[in-house]
Amino acid sequence: MTLNSTVAASPLHATTSIDRKAKIGAVVRVSSGNFLEMYDFMVFGYYATDIGNAFFPSGTPYLSLMLSLMTFGAGFLMRPVGAIVLGAYTDHHGRRAGLILTLALMSVGIITIACTPGYASIGILAPLLVLLGRLLQGFSAGMELGGVSVYLSEIATPGHKGFYVSWQSASQQVAVMFAALVGVGLHSMLSPLQMTLWGWRIPLLLGCAIVPVLFVLRHSLQETDEFVARKHRPNTKEILHSLISRWGVVLTGMMLVTMTTVSFYMITAYTPTFGQSVLHLASVHTLVVTLCIGASNLFWLPVMGSLSDRIGRRPLLIACTCAMLMTAYPVMLWLAHEPSFARLLIVELWFSFLYGSYNGAMVVFLTEMMPVSVRTSGFALAYSLATAIFGGFTPAMSTYLIHVTGNRAVPGVWLSAAAACGLVAAMIAKPDRESNPPISNAESAVAG
Repeated sequence: MTLNSTVAASPLHATTSIDRKAKIGAVVRVSSGNFLEMYDFMVFGYYATDIGNAFFPSGTPYLSLMLSLMTFGAGFLMRPVGAIVLGAYTDHHGRRAGLILTLALMSVGIITIACTPGYASIGILAPLLVLLGRLLQGFSAGMELGGVSVYLSEIATPGHKGFYVSWQSASQQVAVMFAALVGVGLHSMLSPLQMTLWGWRIPLLLGCAIVPVLFVLRHSLQETDEFVARKHRPNTKEILHSLISRWGVVLTGMMLVTMTTVSFYMITAYTPTFGQSVLHLASVHTLVVTLCIGASNLFWLPVMGSLSDRIGRRPLLIACTCAMLMTAYPVMLWLAHEPSFARLLIVELWFSFLYGSYNGAMVVFLTEMMPVSVRTSGFALAYSLATAIFGGFTPAMSTYLIHVTGNRAVPGVWLSAAAACGLVAAMIAKPDRESNPPISNAESAVAG
């Protein structure tokens, strides 16, 4: 029995219990590396202040924090390079081979950051090594999201792509929750001074410890039936030519992703720093909020991914971008006027609902936009460009805007701008009909 074998006993092509278990196992194994990739990024964002003190000491806390956040953002600059190089490798050699390679590169990146001595010990070499580790993480992440999303879309049962692909983002939320739980535990056991001196390394070392388990899980993956069935596997030159000739699709995809990547990094990676440094809330409270956000995202992503299978992708995309465009700044203004744990939680849960609803439809729609011959590289390039230009620098941009304007609500403007990009893209984007033919009249609306 192949991974994608189905029983056409009903209009939904329900799978047998054995095949269902195989698919659940495949979803878990393919998402495992995605968990590590997002865990690495979250830990760096959560402890940006402590990392800045350790590797980027300066005369002012603001400068150290900005150097740390810029290093965090620098990793995203490598994503487009990784998307092209590793995406082309995956489209030619297979989904499984590409996913194993990206996991190996991610592992080297997190080990480098976790084990590098501080500036006080080795001087300028310390921040250079940390930057190198972040660049390597960004390079591998350039293909990771696309590779996982494409794999899940190709093993999905007919009419359920939205639900399957939503677990790519859902696995990221598990990483957000795990990282936040670790942070809450550490802050309850260690003093602020201990956290600043060495406690922030513990989450990174935990990430290193789970690497062997993730390698075992990914090595047991099967190649997708759809890739195996392909007669022609384009080389790098052919893939690059195809991407260039379809630049409009890639650009539209990048605009779609902008809403996702800005809102995600705003409500997850930036929340602890924003809550502590800007709103002056207790660090443990901001981590609890982040934990709740991860749980909320985990709930809404598969629910809305499944809903998009029923009503189409476009209605959800347009509704969520309009809601974000109209509410982002007002709710941030409400929060900044009288900061509190309760207000921060309410605002972040609202953003989480919009993010989860939008992303549940957007990720699968992005796979449907890309021609099958360049599905991984096209998805990865669009996603990586949006993250590199907008999303990855969201913490740094928000910190800078607050610093120059004195307005603590100004990150809401950044969110609104991202929503405007997503709205325009949602109105003009079209799925690739050749690689996503309608299965039947009842399912022809699935493509959005």
